[in-house]
Amino acid sequence: MAKHRFYLPAERWNPESLVLEGEEAHHCLDVMRCREGDCVVVFNGAGTEAEAEITATSRGSVTLSARIVVTTPRPSAAITLGQAVPKGKNMDLIIQKATELGASRLVPLLSERTVVQLDGEDLEKKRQKWQRLAIEACKQCGQNWVPEVAVPAKVETFVRRVEDPLRLIAAIGPGSRPLKTLLAVRIHAGEPRPTAATVMIGPEGDFTPAEISTALSHGFLPLSLGPIILRSETAAIYALSITGHELM
Repeated sequence: MAKHRFYLPAERWNPESLVLEGEEAHHCLDVMRCREGDCVVVFNGAGTEAEAEITATSRGSVTLSARIVVTTPRPSAAITLGQAVPKGKNMDLIIQKATELGASRLVPLLSERTVVQLDGEDLEKKRQKWQRLAIEACKQCGQNWVPEVAVPAKVETFVRRVEDPLRLIAAIGPGSRPLKTLLAVRIHAGEPRPTAATVMIGPEGDFTPAEISTALSHGFLPLSLGPIILRSETAAIYALSITGHELM
């Protein structure tokens, strides 16, 4: 039976004394009903996990003693997903699946066609909620690297900041090409296989022509995801899957 997993941020990680507090302590004691003597797994989101025994508990605190410490290598390719925020709870699904697929960074995008518009304090509140979802996904799937969820940004702002050698924007137009073709062109030109990539996925109705033009002018390549028009969440999962596979 798989052991319960709990998150202890890297800045508070001390293998000599692992202490869960706040929400994680509550989850451990009140939700999962763990007790002294139980063996669980604790991970720090930066590649390290420890099989540990609960040695003491108090209200809002769980102390553990590490028994086996394992370090998971960083993914061979750092992939950033720039995802236009879809309506409803679809963004929650995208955050979860992107985490499971090994995305290193997630940037929610506010496109002109994004139904959900955020500003002010709502931006940070949403970011915190989505970051927590990424942590929960790591706890469930065994991922030891927690992706960073950035503050939502406008498309134009985002594309100007991207510096990854491979920049992709999912596109439907005749100029789009499959990822294998785009990589083959780079390799033929003598460029090394990239170890970092950014993938942009549009909202319902896609990015506006102006947003696509801005992305292309900043080095993004139009990526084809096949002849069928995919829902935004499906496109994100598919694009991350093929990008991760090709850059492994």
